[in-house]
Amino acid sequence: MATFIVSGSRGTDDPTMATLPFMAAKAAKEQGHDVVLWLWNEAVTLARNGTAEHVHGVNLTPMKDLLAAIQQAGVPVWVCGACAVARQINAADLVAGATIKGMPDYIRAVAERDRNVVF
Repeated sequence: MATFIVSGSRGTDDPTMATLPFMAAKAAKEQGHDVVLWLWNEAVTLARNGTAEHVHGVNLTPMKDLLAAIQQAGVPVWVCGACAVARQINAADLVAGATIKGMPDYIRAVAERDRNVVF
């Protein structure tokens, strides 16, 4: 079993690219790996309650289904704190399983993980 941090930076501005880190995190978890999903830049909007309902990348699984699968599998969703503040998102706005984290948390996780996959 490997450990992964999967990072996504795209949100509702690019639904197809926004979907890919969720797909990767889901696939890694299904293969038995330990996974953290890190959302930064515009991707933090995807952790806001209700947003996933409206995101569907071209020929990809709808975001709402991927998010539900990730939540059910217990994949932690880390939301960049500075990015969230810039978009007026706070902890009360987040979906279940998502928490606001700082850059030190992200750097520590990258250093501790076997793989860092970035979208």
